[in-house]
Amino acid sequence: MTPDRFETLAEAYGGDVARWPDTDREAAAALMAAEPAWARDALARAADLDAALDGYAAPRGSTGLADRIAAGAPKARARWVGWLLPAGMGVGLATACAAGVIAGAQLHAASSAPAASDADALVTAVGDDDFSLYLDEDA
Repeated sequence: MTPDRFETLAEAYGGDVARWPDTDREAAAALMAAEPAWARDALARAADLDAALDGYAAPRGSTGLADRIAAGAPKARARWVGWLLPAGMGVGLATACAAGVIAGAQLHAASSAPAASDADALVTAVGDDDFSLYLDEDA
């Protein structure tokens, strides 16, 4: 174990080596035997932090605070509501597609119907106002 690893473990788990992970305790004991003064200083610093953290009292909320928070939370929706909106959108899209297919088929059927005669086709293609353009004014 390196001294950096020892200090990291002391900062993470505290000054009591018994709280350290089992896999690191043996290596920590070997380092403590090799450099006892340095290890004692590192553990003392960690013990000071432990004492400061043990003396800290977390603030407590007023009575009924948890009840007020729970009362203000949004209510759970029924499970079927979650799929209702996407399903409705899918139905609307399918309806629009079906209407487009039907309209396209109707327009195609109307445009592919043969004209009764060439005269009917000319009357349909040229309105009354435009028909005078085709007449010879001298005749």
